[in-house]
Amino acid sequence: MMMHNWFTCKIRFEKTLENGMNKKVTELYLVDALSFTEAESRIIEEMTPFMSGEFEVVGVAKANYNELFPSEEGAADRWFKCKLWVITLDEKTGAEKRTPFNVLVQASDLRDAIKKLDEGMKGTLIDYVIASVAETAIMDVYPYKLEPDVEPEFKNADKR
Repeated sequence: MMMHNWFTCKIRFEKTLENGMNKKVTELYLVDALSFTEAESRIIEEMTPFMSGEFEVVGVAKANYNELFPSEEGAADRWFKCKLWVITLDEKTGAEKRTPFNVLVQASDLRDAIKKLDEGMKGTLIDYVIASVAETAIMDVYPYKLEPDVEPEFKNADKR
């Protein structure tokens, strides 16, 4: 299981509207990175090919997502934050304990998000309750991908 550090990145740019007028807009993206600096660098790298004019990163913040369920479906064009309560029992007292667990789900609407959340959680042994599901302003998500020809720096460190 790969650990992810998610950061939200706000991008501001001038967008040409259907009526031909230009308007400054701010869009939110999610990036997997090790630091704030890397998140800013990655979003610039990811967005540059898609921008015809100038744009600026106006904010980078740590995002609290434990899991991500993307979808390949064309209609699944929105991202939903699902707050779950993971239910465990305290071994000493037998009391029920609820721990928050945040999942980001790509879906077409609210019902689809709940369906995809349940499908994604099906393979786990976690007992959970859905506390809330809300659509986010996230436009797209950029997970970390290891380049195929790049080997980990410390792969052969113990071989001498």
